[in-house]
Amino acid sequence: MIKFFLIVNKQGQTRLSRYYERMEVQRRTLLESDVIKLCLSRSKDQCSFIEYKDFKLVYRQYASLFIVVGIDESENEMAVFELIHNFVEVLDKYFSRVSELDIMFNLDKVHIILDEMLLNGSAVETNKTRILAPLLVLDKVGDS
Repeated sequence: MIKFFLIVNKQGQTRLSRYYERMEVQRRTLLESDVIKLCLSRSKDQCSFIEYKDFKLVYRQYASLFIVVGIDESENEMAVFELIHNFVEVLDKYFSRVSELDIMFNLDKVHIILDEMLLNGSAVETNKTRILAPLLVLDKVGDS
């Protein structure tokens, strides 16, 4: 099961966080700072899977953004690694070359995309067209 999903920039600022397990705000803050330090300190040659406390971290870097996913031991690391890439491809398809600013100024849309892909910490959809369908309907309603 996926425990959390983070998007962080190279300066260590969290741009998006979604937790699928209840956690106090103070614990979330400590967790995020530890995870961010851990991922940012690694070189590109190192593995993208990290054992951390009672779960594993799977991360990928895209330009200036890191996408970090915390999973339990029952989840497949490679499947989550590919899920991260699929998420970025969906963002690219919707925003046509997504950037950090797109995420910052359209956080609600990024959350909708993530919610279409993940439900209670489990991947439910990977088809890009189906993931974007509700968002395109919302865009049409907003235009009219």
